[in-house]
Order: sequence, then C-alpha cells, then structure tokens
Amino acid sequence: MDFTSLPKTELEKKKQSLQERYRDFQAKKLNLNMARGKPGTDQLRLSEEMLNILTSDSNLHASTGEDCRNYGLPNGLPELRTIFAQMMDVDADHVILGGNSSLNMMFDTVSLGMTKGFGGCEPWGRQDHLKFLCPSPGYDRHFAVTEYFGFELITVKMTPEGPDMDEVEEYVKDPTVKGMWCVPKYSNPTGITYSDETVRRIANLKPAAKDFRIFWDNAYCVHDLTDTPDHLLSLWDECKKAGTLENVFFFASTSKITFPGAGIAAMACGDENYKQLRRRNSFQTIGPDKLNELRHLYFLKDFNGVKAQMAKHRALLEPKFHTVLSKLEKELSGKGVATWSKPNGGYFISVDVLPGCAKRVVQLCAEAGVKLTDAGATFPYGKDPQDSNIRVAPTFPPISELEQAMELFCISVQLAAVEKLLA
Repeated sequence: MDFTSLPKTELEKKKQSLQERYRDFQAKKLNLNMARGKPGTDQLRLSEEMLNILTSDSNLHASTGEDCRNYGLPNGLPELRTIFAQMMDVDADHVILGGNSSLNMMFDTVSLGMTKGFGGCEPWGRQDHLKFLCPSPGYDRHFAVTEYFGFELITVKMTPEGPDMDEVEEYVKDPTVKGMWCVPKYSNPTGITYSDETVRRIANLKPAAKDFRIFWDNAYCVHDLTDTPDHLLSLWDECKKAGTLENVFFFASTSKITFPGAGIAAMACGDENYKQLRRRNSFQTIGPDKLNELRHLYFLKDFNGVKAQMAKHRALLEPKFHTVLSKLEKELSGKGVATWSKPNGGYFISVDVLPGCAKRVVQLCAEAGVKLTDAGATFPYGKDPQDSNIRVAPTFPPISELEQAMELFCISVQLAAVEKLLA
C-alpha cells in the first residue's frame, strides 16, 4: 500500500492508527540508544582474553630484541605492522603504528598539513579559503575534523559505486581543493564498497593542487557479514601504477576488532609523506605503547587470527543486521515512505525517508525513548539538503531491545510520512 497514492481520508485513518501504536510505545518509557556504531558488550567480551596475556612472566621483548617496556621502535612492532599491511593492502615498510585512535592520526595529519604543508607547498594554514571534498552521506567525525581547521566542506554525491567521480574530477581542477575523505569499504553509513572503476579513477586523479591529499579510512576493511563479502581493489597498487602514491594517506585500526578504547591504529603512505610523518613523529614521541602492541600481537598472532576474530564478531552482528532489515522489510516495504541499504558488512544501515521527514522521525523516536544519530549528521555541517537520510546503528543494543527500537522506528517513519503528505 503506497502511502503517496492514498486519498486524504485513508491517510487520516492511517495517521490515527499509527498514533495509537506510537502512544503505546511512549507508555513503555523506553531508554534505548542507537546513536552511534559502538560494539555491543557481547563483542567486547570476545577480546577479554587479551587482558590476561601479559604478565610479569611474559616475554616482553620484540622479535628485534628491544624491550617493549622501554623507549624505541618508533614505527611499532614489525609483525603487527605486517598484519596492518595485509588489512590495508599496503606495503608493510610504509606502515606507522599509533595509539588507539585512527581518527587521532587523521586529525594529526591534517594538522601537519596546516602547519608544515605537503609536497613542498605552503602550509595549508597560510593559504586562503581552502576546501575539502566530503562524499555524502558520510562519516560526521571526518567532516568535523576539516570543519575544525576552517576548510569549506564540499558535498560530493555518493553513488552505488562510491563518490560521484565526475563531480570529484571537476572539483579537483580547483587548486583550493586540498583533499577528500573516503571510507572505501562498507562506507559509513551507506555500506557500499567503491567499485574497481572508482578506485582506478581516484588513483588517476590529476588535482590542480600539488598538496591535494586523499584520506583513505579503511575502517571496515575486515568487517564482513556474509559469505560473499565485497572486494575492494587495492588503491595502493593502483596509485603505484599511476605514480600518485603521494596523494593518499591510508588508515585503519583494531577499534572494532579488539577494544575500541584500547586498540591499535595505523596509517601508511608513500615515500615522501612517510619521511615527513616520521620526522614529525620524532618530535612527538620516543616510541608508541609497545606493550599494547605486544598484547595485540600475542592475541591475534597474524592476519589469519584477525580473520578468526572477525568471524566471531560476524556471528554476533549478522543476527542484529537481519533483525533491522527484516523489520524494515515487514513494516515499510511497498509503502513508498523509505528505502534502505542492505550492506554486506560494516556497522551501519542507511535509511532514506521522504524528503523533509528525517528530523521528524528522529524527534518522534527520541520522544518515545529511542535515541538515533541526529538527522543531517551524515552531511557536512550537519545539514542534509533533503532532510531524508538517517543512519541506523544496529550493533550496540541486544536483539530484544533492537526489535523494540526498530518497531518504533518504523512507526515513526510512517507517522512522519503521513503528517508530511497531509500537510
């Protein structure tokens, strides 16, 4: 029953019925949070063994002989760098390990561009009116970093193949465009993976700005949820072919593999960027937290260990994604009020409601006890021009709570749509 084709009298009846269901939910006084893509408590338990791995009797020396309790090994443990290289599909000798936050490494890298510049150019902070490309819907924390540093954020349309590359190729002709954010596999929030053609076109970009840099945040590179996971072409290899490796910074972390608050982050880049980053890091630290690196290495062992750990995560997450998608299909399919992604991995499901309704849906859910990501958060400056996109995060609540939250969500989507159609 397509709501958009119903006569006014039928819409009024539908509104009354939905309001009754909505009031029933308000009476339950729920207090559920689906605002961010946090791992659930059951997922955190998967890594608890890691807390017991290091003791005073453990071998606390790296394979290179250094004592992990002391200063040294500024790039991190070599075996862990190899694991990250396999995760990110880059060369291990160009990997730098950081603290627990890849977002921190991204912020720090933008800061380096602001203060020292890239490619022999003037620092970004000394140039006028700079711009950064933001494929949207996208990751709000990415956009916030470049907004903090004063960049003008340029919305680039996301397609099922990735960023609209016709738009990107046109924008980079402008020398004031200095970079682009990318979540290339199971993108936040749409769940799409960039196509081979998109990756090749990114590798072959010819920006007018010599200091143009792509921030390639492969946050969900091993976060598959099906037996037929998406394949992401190696941007590293394509850039090496095109001679454009200096245009890209690569990032990943174990935040949703082990502990989000106590994991390991990593980045990689081409020769010149690598030299610059290593020099910058030498002023920041004499060495990373190698005990945490050692803890991760003993726990994960190698890339096969990462895959085994992610299979355990999948066993917990797949039913949650199934719960959300089943509820959307049952409650909203064929009604003309919403469309949604069906990702093969990652942490989110992207829902597009009728234009002008997303804020109202979020408000209705909040007033009945379910907190969602703010409408508009997936666009630069928090402003969705259509007011239609909502990021649903299925991972944190247990399934029993997820079922209630999604039923309320579907009621709210329909109620907001009916109100819009009757206005």
